[in-house]
Amino acid sequence: MATSPTHQTLSVLVENRSGVLARVSGLFARRGFNIISLAVAPSDDPRFSRITIVIDVEETSVEQITKQLFKLVNVIKITELHHVDAVERELLLATVMAGPDRRSEIIELIGVFEGKIIDVAPAQLTVMLAGQPEKLDGFEELMRPYGITELQRTGRVALPKLDRQAGARLRLTGKAG
Repeated sequence: MATSPTHQTLSVLVENRSGVLARVSGLFARRGFNIISLAVAPSDDPRFSRITIVIDVEETSVEQITKQLFKLVNVIKITELHHVDAVERELLLATVMAGPDRRSEIIELIGVFEGKIIDVAPAQLTVMLAGQPEKLDGFEELMRPYGITELQRTGRVALPKLDRQAGARLRLTGKAG
């Protein structure tokens, strides 16, 4: 699930209150906006949560989405994160078939991708892998021939890269007044 030119990542800081996620996702549903990926968790300040949303910008403009999001009272700040200016990560858990004849090959691939085996059975392994979405896509593709019995990905989380020079390409949008 790599960020393509047709996808945009938004980091939305919201009040950490009951129902906020439902209002945000409801806005997308009512307007017919497609969400590619959605992740939410409390931020460093317990009063706020950060929602990371990856959207399809071929269907809807980012400007239209941010205007609609700002109409929600609980939205504090929206940051457009361009993939070259952001650190993006995702978590994958997968259970793969790993009989004795192929187990060593699978363990070697898990090591190449810096994954971790978190559960073992006689004919299966459950693996955890974190990284950029492209890395997880590659791992998933290589595991398919072995047989993936279960797979879960968290969706993308992202933060702006640290500003090492003036004039960063990051665009912040905040509520006026």
